[in-house]
Amino acid sequence: MITDPIVDELDRLRAEEMDRYNFDFEAFYRDLKEQEKLVPQAVQPPPEAPPNPRLHQTAGFASRRRTVMKRTWTIIGVSDVAASFKWYQSLFGQPETAPAHAYFGQILDSDGTVLLCLHEWGAHEHPSLRSPDLATPGNGLLLFFRVDDFDLALQRARALVPRLDEDPHVNPNTRTQEFSLRDPDGYYVTISALSAA
Repeated sequence: MITDPIVDELDRLRAEEMDRYNFDFEAFYRDLKEQEKLVPQAVQPPPEAPPNPRLHQTAGFASRRRTVMKRTWTIIGVSDVAASFKWYQSLFGQPETAPAHAYFGQILDSDGTVLLCLHEWGAHEHPSLRSPDLATPGNGLLLFFRVDDFDLALQRARALVPRLDEDPHVNPNTRTQEFSLRDPDGYYVTISALSAA
């Protein structure tokens, strides 16, 4: 069997990256291979098959979407994961816990939904998370959270910062109360009431 040294090196680097995140690369690769067997590779569906709305073309290749995206994980670069973790838990009125790693933590809702991921600047060489010196943290980003305990969130926010960036007001678009503040890394955070004012 002839092997390609470039492919071997890419496989080694991929495995090393996945190990770093405690990821089961072998299971992922097996699942991917199984999915490839299930996904037709033809550019057009067979003539007897009805048109599939999930069929799309990218650069001349067709593929079928296997799942529908239901959640996004917003990941922000922070200088101190543990301190930011504690800050967001305080803002959301959550019990204090430690992040999973010194370089990465997830703020979770009570049902396990990921609300926000905190990633240490410079860890793992992700291009957009290399350094806060390359761009202003939060430029082009608004962290917007809807909460069911608006009045309590406002009290918690006022205990976390010396002043709010925007005092409580009714947003004419959402018709809900909201206020805004800056987190420890300078990100602009808006807290909005879940129901109309």
